[in-house]
Amino acid sequence: MEIKKGIAVSPGLAIAPALVLDAQEFRITQRRVNPSDVPHELELLQKAIVGSIGEINLLRAQVAQKHGEETARIFDFHLGILNDPLVRSRMEQALAEQNFSAAYAVSMEMRRHVRDFLEINDQYFSERVKDVYDVERRLLRHLVGGRKEGLSRLKSEAIVVAHDLTPSQTASLDRTHVLAFATDAGGLTGHTAIVARALGIPAVVGLNDITADASPGDIIVVDGNRGVVILDPDEHTLEEVRQQQEEHIRVVQNLSEFRSLPTITRDDYRVNLLGNIEFPNEVTECIANGAEGIGLYRTEFLYLSREREPTEEEHYEAYVNVLEMAGERPVIIRTLDLGADKFTQARTREPERNPFLGCRSIRFCLRHLNIFKRQLRAILRASVKGNPSIMFPLITQLTELRQAKMILHDVMEDLEEEGIKFRRDIPIGVMIETPAAAIKAATLGREVDFFSIGTNDLIQYTLAVDRGNERVASLYTSTDPAVLRLIRHVIRQANRLKIGVSLCGEMAGQPEYALLLMGMGLKKFSMNHRAIPEIKQIIRSTTIEQAKNVARQAMRLETDWQILNYLLEETRKVLPGFSCSSGH
Repeated sequence: MEIKKGIAVSPGLAIAPALVLDAQEFRITQRRVNPSDVPHELELLQKAIVGSIGEINLLRAQVAQKHGEETARIFDFHLGILNDPLVRSRMEQALAEQNFSAAYAVSMEMRRHVRDFLEINDQYFSERVKDVYDVERRLLRHLVGGRKEGLSRLKSEAIVVAHDLTPSQTASLDRTHVLAFATDAGGLTGHTAIVARALGIPAVVGLNDITADASPGDIIVVDGNRGVVILDPDEHTLEEVRQQQEEHIRVVQNLSEFRSLPTITRDDYRVNLLGNIEFPNEVTECIANGAEGIGLYRTEFLYLSREREPTEEEHYEAYVNVLEMAGERPVIIRTLDLGADKFTQARTREPERNPFLGCRSIRFCLRHLNIFKRQLRAILRASVKGNPSIMFPLITQLTELRQAKMILHDVMEDLEEEGIKFRRDIPIGVMIETPAAAIKAATLGREVDFFSIGTNDLIQYTLAVDRGNERVASLYTSTDPAVLRLIRHVIRQANRLKIGVSLCGEMAGQPEYALLLMGMGLKKFSMNHRAIPEIKQIIRSTTIEQAKNVARQAMRLETDWQILNYLLEETRKVLPGFSCSSGH
């Protein structure tokens, strides 16, 4: 048995034989044709382009119908390349002037795109390289043939293991038979990861050498919650994983019996469970799983799923869509968290040496007021359609918060002058995701209506551990005493100031932390909608006094492992058969 740690990009747990894909490479040599054959090659090229555009449009329509327009916009990049007059003219010029074959002209032009993107030394453009290869392979299949992997027509259950998957391959996966996938390459913000989350396919990427270590037909386990892949698991491990799967299925089935009931403890302590979303169509799934609202709407995916900056109207349409689906339920809209590993497409930037400590989130917005104001205008215009709040990310200084609020008020004045209706009393909050913000919670709290604790970043900034780096993944832990003390401090300060406080990081959806967080005084949890049933069951099976006792005992322990083991033990008392789901 071998356990490999990668980057979790889509949650879920799966066991199945490995289907190992070889990279689909077309060996295109530098071939020239007779001048008399150039018109024929031009005709072949044109047919390949038209055929590829037709395939992508069909795939885009299918994805839009099943998973929403935002997800489908991922394929606009592919269409943009194929419809680019300059790209076409360069390929046609290679045919007409140098007498290259259509296949070689395609390969030469696409590889030029790849080189240009790699030279930018920017993670966003590095992720787009696989999209260019996707377009190249599609064109070459039309020109020289080639067998497709057939991932949409499998006859038995499998876990796909590949060096990488293109967005087209991911969107075409047969969800009946493909239970999960694991890849050598990839990151959190790639289009493949976005599609995987939208489809609900458990996925772990960034495993480096999974294709070398996994053999076709071998049983493997993919844990998309922890970012772990287990090769050749022993019987004990398999039994544990099956029990986790069975327990999850049982909890989901039981949800239909109590999802409409309030989330209250056995001694009538009220808790709110909210959902995190990236795309508008996820609102329906959140509500179906018992969410009482949207605790985190990550709006930067309006940028990452298209090849240009969205207009104010496109922002507005997305927010109205979410608010109307949510009805009277609260929706917390986080302003853009661009920068670090997420970049806009139409802007040229000099790469930063350490982007996670650079110009990201609110810092980016305060430097690019046209982008920031465009989003704020759209949010305010949409505010009359529902019950929204605005949340600023990565606030570390009081001056940043005041600047952001001042800009918001400027936008409000502009809308008033234009006679556009909006909610002037829209609640304002901040994400607490750095030690600086946590320590200054009392100061920040006097100027906002609520806090939302973003534990994903809070943990990595507190422990100085990149949560997307598998080399130091073992050091990234939610139960480090320093992290827990910061969380407790923020909750206490919010409660003292009588402002709202929620937790929207991955911790909120991991059952082993439910008692601890509730015992610290947390009343609002926001999570991936698939985690809601289990968290709800735990809360309804305990008392607030029991949760407070768990929190007191846990905070007396000295190490992260002691705390985790204690929390697991206490969670099993409430939920017999529970097995750990958090990375540690």
